[in-house]
Amino acid sequence: MPERGLARSLVEAYVYLDLAASGGSEEAGVTDESDGWAVRADGVEVLVPYDAEDAAQHEGATFGTGLSELLDAGQWVLVGATYASRALEAGLFYAADSSDPEEFDNVTADWAFAADAMVEALKFLPHGAAELPEEAFWTEMGNSARDADPGRFTRTKLESDLAFYRQSLADFHRLHTT
Repeated sequence: MPERGLARSLVEAYVYLDLAASGGSEEAGVTDESDGWAVRADGVEVLVPYDAEDAAQHEGATFGTGLSELLDAGQWVLVGATYASRALEAGLFYAADSSDPEEFDNVTADWAFAADAMVEALKFLPHGAAELPEEAFWTEMGNSARDADPGRFTRTKLESDLAFYRQSLADFHRLHTT
């Protein structure tokens, strides 16, 4: 049996599988266990305790409450940028043809997930710190992102990206709802 990670929500578990499992979460299976859901894909297993998922839903915390043990700050920034890129591209297509309500929902979800991922990265930022500390990066992916562009992990940049993602979501709604 694979070593188990601990997720704070089902959404965090699926995002983690997208990063850690070959083929991502597409082939993930979920089983009920006494202490939570076990989510598995390609030899990677994550436990989502029932109480953690309940807390996430109660708080409206997409990826869970507290600090992630699965994804580091660098990965959260990359996840946020990926969702933002998807939202931006899909939003342009939606602007050209707004006949599919499912596409509206997809763009909205992508902007919301982009913002929520930035909130996750900001959770690693100590109060008063100007940049994310070295210990906020423990994966090869996160460290590579920091090494490639350290300026991306400052308080100013993280807060700016969060504001941009939230404003983009608000603008999309303003432009495409009656």
